[in-house]
Amino acid sequence: MKKLLIDTSVLLDILLDRKPHVEGSAAIWAVIESRKAAGYIAAHAVTTVYYLVQRELGAEGARLVVDAILKILAVAAVDGLVIQDALRLPLADFENSVTVSAAHIAECDCIVTRNLKDYRRSHFPCLTPESAVAILASTS
Repeated sequence: MKKLLIDTSVLLDILLDRKPHVEGSAAIWAVIESRKAAGYIAAHAVTTVYYLVQRELGAEGARLVVDAILKILAVAAVDGLVIQDALRLPLADFENSVTVSAAHIAECDCIVTRNLKDYRRSHFPCLTPESAVAILASTS
């Protein structure tokens, strides 16, 4: 089974109903929810999602959303090893470096993101939600 680390942008597309991106993001979520692929979220992304959802839904709403996410996605650890690995990556944005390192150490096959340009220097496989869905459909 393929292991996919879902970038924060993809989750926020779904949670905030961001058009026109929500359709592709929801499609990869459906693939993971149906257990055709294993989904992961980097640990540091959980706090970002909570913060942004809390602004819209309050603390209790954010807790419920994070709880629902964690029923579908496993958490890719962010620890000292991940941080040390991220420090060596040539990406401009350190948060993206941490995401790449978390995906690598969790042995994910790729990162699913809408922001491919943010990861182009990482040398870690990254796919848009639409590309990931298409590849998974062609291999089943």
